[in-house]
Amino acid sequence: MSGLVSIIIPCRNEERFIGKCLDSIIANDYPEDKLEVLVVDGMSEEGTRVVIEKYAQQSTNIKLLNNLGKIVPTAMNLGIKKAKGDIIIRMDAHNEYPKDYISKIVYWLEKSGADNVGGMWVTLPGADTLKANAIASALSSPFGVGNAMFRTGVKEPTYVDTVPFGAYKKEVFDKVGLLNENLVRNQDIEFNLRLKKAGGKILLVPDIISYYHARSNLKDLFKQNFWNGFWVIYSTKFAELPFSIRHLVPFAFVFSLLSSLIFSFLYKPSIYLFAFIISSYIITNIFFSILTSLKKGLRYLPFLTIAFLTLHFSHGTGSMWGVIKLGVNKVKVLAKKFANIFKCICED
Repeated sequence: MSGLVSIIIPCRNEERFIGKCLDSIIANDYPEDKLEVLVVDGMSEEGTRVVIEKYAQQSTNIKLLNNLGKIVPTAMNLGIKKAKGDIIIRMDAHNEYPKDYISKIVYWLEKSGADNVGGMWVTLPGADTLKANAIASALSSPFGVGNAMFRTGVKEPTYVDTVPFGAYKKEVFDKVGLLNENLVRNQDIEFNLRLKKAGGKILLVPDIISYYHARSNLKDLFKQNFWNGFWVIYSTKFAELPFSIRHLVPFAFVFSLLSSLIFSFLYKPSIYLFAFIISSYIITNIFFSILTSLKKGLRYLPFLTIAFLTLHFSHGTGSMWGVIKLGVNKVKVLAKKFANIFKCICED
């Protein structure tokens, strides 16, 4: 068995889930004297901190750290700097972990020699409703999330581009650097791509499983995925490799749909391209919704169709907004440069 393991949990306003998360960590079979849990809170505004403090009083292994930056990368970097362990495991407050999660991930990290090891993400509904169950199913479907293998599944340990959260030997951060604090989202994807570019290996192990509580309603799902899509594009302002190609698919879909519709006002036959794109999507959506509902029950069919639609359009429109925001920023930068040049000319 390895030496000290440091678990880092970034969180903010997670009163509903943080207790279940910590309970599952406490119940793990990894030796208690070889474990520290750093819960890095982004100055939560509800009862999250009270819950964490209660657990910290009951266990000397659990420590509450203040994340004044309030976002995940600042939480992770603070945790990494404070961590005493040789192995760093990133965990999420929205997840629960089986009893053998830590021991398995440490075992595979040491056995494989990989730089990052992670497991499968089993998506659970955020509530006991048809809508919430449909959202969880959409987030586990290849049609919903593409080839994200940690969601859709692999049969044997497989080297991949990214894993959810993951376990690292602490020395990896000395070699590759810390997380990019400019990235409100996508910081883990960007870090893993940077890790791979440096020659690192990322291993996905199907026997390692965690349980993620999905958003329970379409409004929260739309909001979450809109900003995920936004940061796929906007991350390029701060990082060289902030995403994988698959993250651009929703953007390509929404862009082709909108551009063909707008262009049809100038060139009327373009409306046929728009009709082809939207009808192809509707047919594909219904096909996969039926396939999924045959497993879960036909009563889920309309909810699945809407969940898939929400996933794709929210991510795609978020990416569109990212493009617009990048463009506006570039115009502002150019305008400022021209203003400075004009000012210099006037002064001369």
